Amino acid sequence: MTSIDQIIDDFAFLDDWEDRYRYVIELGKALPELPEEKRNPDNKVNGCASQVWLVSHRGEGPDPVMTFEGDSDAHIVRGLVAIVLAASSGKPASEIASMDIIAIFERMGLVENLSSQRANGLRSMVKRIREEAMRVSA
Repeated sequence: MTSIDQIIDDFAFLDDWEDRYRYVIELGKALPELPEEKRNPDNKVNGCASQVWLVSHRGEGPDPVMTFEGDSDAHIVRGLVAIVLAASSGKPASEIASMDIIAIFERMGLVENLSSQRANGLRSMVKRIREEAMRVSA
């Protein structure tokens, strides 16, 4: 998986929205497909116009490292899932619970170029990940 720092750097080199849009889709294509058995109601993210599934995994210890799997049935949203996972997966739960993932998207200029439905879906994904992290780190 591409690191969030690499994604941010790549975005900085892309001048127009069409190139950025294509890059987001490419990130989504590189995302491993979520097995069918994990595409269930428990893993479905509510508040997204397209279907989005997120699965969280926790490590051991008082502040476990969390990893995430995700998928979507829409190309651009799948790319957004890839960016969210790059920003959050592999970090301690306390760090994920306190990080502002939306700020990363704003810094990249992505939020302002998303439809309101996609932006709401993005916020729903981020909320779900933060809630999982807060629950694990509590």
